[in-house]
Amino acid sequence: MSLQLNRLHPGPPERVDAAVSYAHPEHHLRANMVASVDGAAVLEGRVASLSGPADFELLVLLRSLCDVLLVGAGTVRAEGYGAVRARAELADVRREAGQSAHPRLAVLSRSLDLDLDSRAFVDAPERPVVITTELADPARIREVERVADVLVAGDRSVDLAVARELLEEQGLTRILSEGGPQALATLYAADLVDELCLAVSPLVVAGHESRLTDGPPLATPVTVRLEAVHEQDGFLFLRYVN
Repeated sequence: MSLQLNRLHPGPPERVDAAVSYAHPEHHLRANMVASVDGAAVLEGRVASLSGPADFELLVLLRSLCDVLLVGAGTVRAEGYGAVRARAELADVRREAGQSAHPRLAVLSRSLDLDLDSRAFVDAPERPVVITTELADPARIREVERVADVLVAGDRSVDLAVARELLEEQGLTRILSEGGPQALATLYAADLVDELCLAVSPLVVAGHESRLTDGPPLATPVTVRLEAVHEQDGFLFLRYVN
C-alpha cells in the first residue's frame, strides 16, 4: 500500500498519495533531513534516534524515487547504512521514468575510510559509487573498485559541483542527499540544492547537538519558498524549494 499523508499546505487539507506529492523531477537535487522541534539534527550521535515510522516510510519513498542517493562517508558509518533498494510497489513508476530497478548509493569520501564488507556495498542491488579526490591513495582506490565505481571530483576536497556533473553524465539526474550536516552545508554553499525536504520530529532534546548544516556561514543567506506541508503521526514534513 502506498504511503498516505495529510497535506496541510497548499489547502484545502486532504489525504494524498506521497509518491505523487513527492515525484522527483529530472536534473533535480533534493536534500532530505530530519530535526527535532528545537533544531537538533542528531540525537545521541545518530539521525535515526529522531525518526519514527512515518518519517522512515517517507525516507524510503524518497530513496525509491531517486536515481542516486548521495551521502557522506561519516553518515554511512554513523547510521550503519545497508543496501539501498526501491519499494517493490514503485517498480512500475521507476520503469516508466526510465530508471534502473533500484537507486545507486554514492558515498563522498576523501580518505576512502570505508567498510567495503558492509551491506551497503556487498548487498547493493546496483553498483555503488564512491566520490573522492585526486589525493586519494591509488592502492586504496583499487580496493574500492572491487565493489564500487570510483569518481574523482576535486583535488584536496570533493568538489560537489563536479560530483553532480559526473553523476549526471552517468544518467543519474534525480539526486537525493541525506547529508550529513557538513555535506548539506557544502551543497548550499555551492548553490546546488533545488529542494529541501525537512521532517520536524515531535521531540525536544536540548543539549548541544549538531544543526542541519555544519559549515562556514554563507556569504548571502539562501531564501527558500515553502512548497508544501504534510503531517503524519506528529511529524511535520516541509518542502522548501529555491
